[in-house]
Amino acid sequence: MKNLHELATRLDSLSASDGLALVADLFPEKVTFSSSLGQEDQVITALIATQSLPIQVFSLDTGRLFPETLELLARTEGRYRLKIQLYYPSTDSVESLVAKNGINGFYESVENRKSCCYVRKVEPLKRALAGKYVWITGLRAEQSANRTEMKRVEWDEANQIIKYNPLLDWTYKQLLDYIQKEKIPYNPLHDKGFISIGCAPCTRAVLPGEDARAGRWWWEESKKECGLHSR
Repeated sequence: MKNLHELATRLDSLSASDGLALVADLFPEKVTFSSSLGQEDQVITALIATQSLPIQVFSLDTGRLFPETLELLARTEGRYRLKIQLYYPSTDSVESLVAKNGINGFYESVENRKSCCYVRKVEPLKRALAGKYVWITGLRAEQSANRTEMKRVEWDEANQIIKYNPLLDWTYKQLLDYIQKEKIPYNPLHDKGFISIGCAPCTRAVLPGEDARAGRWWWEESKKECGLHSR
């Protein structure tokens, strides 16, 4: 690829399945996929596994995940016969954070919550992306207002990496239909109104009329992002 624009033009014309195959071919051993085990990510994992693509799949175990999420991770590895590499927060950083803000200090201020997200998510993510050229995500434009401006292929300045969002233009209905058709394993919490699932203390079910991200950090008025996808 000569430049990002050329890559974006090629990927914009391809399906998610073909796009994943293309980046795996163009950047051998330099493509990685971050899965939170959400519905979008489960679809991408299935597309990678069924094509036997040489794309690393990893997840961030924050230490505060729902038991259902961890159980799904095990089921997914068994179903697709792949290894999902786990990245954990630094023990020293977690101990310092809790000593300073308390075990649930993230409820007290946006600053505290972002500090927790940084220690448990952002810093481990940076380790996971180190040395890679392409970062695949399960972001969809329909998920929230601040994701509608995202592009299928972007340059992530914070992590100095190409970000590829193969499902960006998928609708929620399209996502659910594909999961049902392909019998893709998913988190049972989705059937209880949890559309976007993160850490257990920071996630609740979505109420009627709310967008998909409303259940994340519901006590805040700010944009519902943790820092992983800052633009």
